[in-house]
Amino acid sequence: MSNTLEGSVAIVTGGAYSIGREFSEALARAGASVVIADIRDGAEVAAEIGRKYNVETMFQRTDVSREADVEALAAAVLSRFGHADILVNNAALFAELPKVDFRQIPVETFDRVMAVNVRGPFLMAKHITPLMIPRGRGKIINIASGTAYKGQRNLAAYVTSKGAVVAMTKALARDLGPDKINVNAIAPGFTESASVNDNPHQKINAENTVKSRALQRTQVPEDLVGALLFLASPASDFVTGQTIAVDGGSIML
Repeated sequence: MSNTLEGSVAIVTGGAYSIGREFSEALARAGASVVIADIRDGAEVAAEIGRKYNVETMFQRTDVSREADVEALAAAVLSRFGHADILVNNAALFAELPKVDFRQIPVETFDRVMAVNVRGPFLMAKHITPLMIPRGRGKIINIASGTAYKGQRNLAAYVTSKGAVVAMTKALARDLGPDKINVNAIAPGFTESASVNDNPHQKINAENTVKSRALQRTQVPEDLVGALLFLASPASDFVTGQTIAVDGGSIML
């Protein structure tokens, strides 16, 4: 799909690190200008990606759970590019969360997970779609999780939030269909990413996940790129409201 997205402007939340960086690079490699929206400093990452793929990039520090931050992001993108074509709602809390029984999750932690993982994609869609609608097209790609379909012990807040992302994908697809904006989701399986390697407690029993797959190997961030580019490109223009499981054939939706 080289240069398939040339002329497009893509926004990736959490795009400076781990799976998000993989997404940012993939979109740039396909020719898109890339906006990295991240709570961590992504200025150097954006500059590196721009040089590497000869595309325009920018970084905007953004906490997706804060509407003021998202409004500022939308204003910055409008000022720099004049529009947006692709939104990847990737930012989420996962790897850093402790694995505990749901009765031990503080309400404050539960609320923070919902704020980032659910409110974040909602706010991004709310404020970025006005940059798509005048173009008569747009692609929103939400990152869900296979855990929303099969459940997982000791991650109740995360699993619940990703179930909400799947439902939101369908709701937004209905709402934005008249504006010719496609809304879909990717449900990854457990992926050995940089953020997971930073939090090795998440890798406990990972071998059982591998055994549950038809394709029995470790999943890596690069495995998600094909689905991302399909959903971002004109190849998926008649696909909306769908969640694609990319997990080596574990849940088989």
